[in-house]
Amino acid sequence: MRNLFKFFFLIEKNPKKGLMAYEWIVLAYLAVTLVMAVVMRDQLPNADNMVWGRAKVLAITLALWGVYRMLPCGFTRTTRAVVQMSLLSWWYPDIFELNRAFPNLDHVFASWEQALFGFQPALVFSKVMSNAVFSELMCLGYYSYYPMMAIVAFGVLLTRHAAFERVVTIILGAFFIHYVIFIFLPVGGPQFYYEAVGMDKIAQGIFPNLHDYFNHQQVRMTCPGYAEGMFYALVEQAHQAGERPIAAFPSSHVSVCVVLMMTTWFFRMRKLFWVLLPFATLLCLSTVYIRAHYAIDALAGLVSGALCWALLYPLTQRMETQRKTVKKKKR
Repeated sequence: MRNLFKFFFLIEKNPKKGLMAYEWIVLAYLAVTLVMAVVMRDQLPNADNMVWGRAKVLAITLALWGVYRMLPCGFTRTTRAVVQMSLLSWWYPDIFELNRAFPNLDHVFASWEQALFGFQPALVFSKVMSNAVFSELMCLGYYSYYPMMAIVAFGVLLTRHAAFERVVTIILGAFFIHYVIFIFLPVGGPQFYYEAVGMDKIAQGIFPNLHDYFNHQQVRMTCPGYAEGMFYALVEQAHQAGERPIAAFPSSHVSVCVVLMMTTWFFRMRKLFWVLLPFATLLCLSTVYIRAHYAIDALAGLVSGALCWALLYPLTQRMETQRKTVKKKKR
């Protein structure tokens, strides 16, 4: 407890002068999408809002850096990371503003799903396992995605605070890698596509091309399952708050879940790993059960999560080694 108090409130002797690695990731994504918003201005109905939104994120980032420079301590450092993590909820629906400029590809992915499995797992899964208990377990798993991120991040902060910024860089890096994919790969997922096409056609294996349909219509079917359940209601509230016909392939829920689980394992938080494992398993299954994703989205999420980890873990490790080397030379 004493070490934690020192970390948060003692003034640092050698504060970091520049931006954190995760802040550079955010600003790189901001810059790339800003250029896209300007170049594609005529195709984007909310281009002005996108530009101003990015200006606000830049201002927030620089302001937090300024506060840290004036009062360099663990508390102000941590605040910078927590704010960037919180801004993910703003960045997610923003993807749709760029994504909508490209033709929808759900018909392709639904066709692949049919060819691979011979049916639509997102359609069949919830019908076969329709009882209230299983439904609530699936919704619990899906909703656990949100607290799982907070638990892992703050678990690292409290027990491995020296590695906190590295873990935040890995998590945010994984998110923004997927956000770039989602911009150029417009797949809305079953909850939007099935609703737009009609369940009769889906059951018959008919998957029409919707072209730019979701640019004008974003009606989403409600989740299947036990509608009176507490976790069902939480999932529906989350979807109503910010879900858009985007980000289906690969599943970022599954991918980030893989990154979080590997974080707990490789950063020696093994007890937390075993505690979270049942929730992670439910989460991966639930993405298909509630029709947020095709089964191939979830499978691709396992792969993309492992690839993100394979890229970001050694990269942040090298950055940390270089930082320590520079610090020793200054001494």
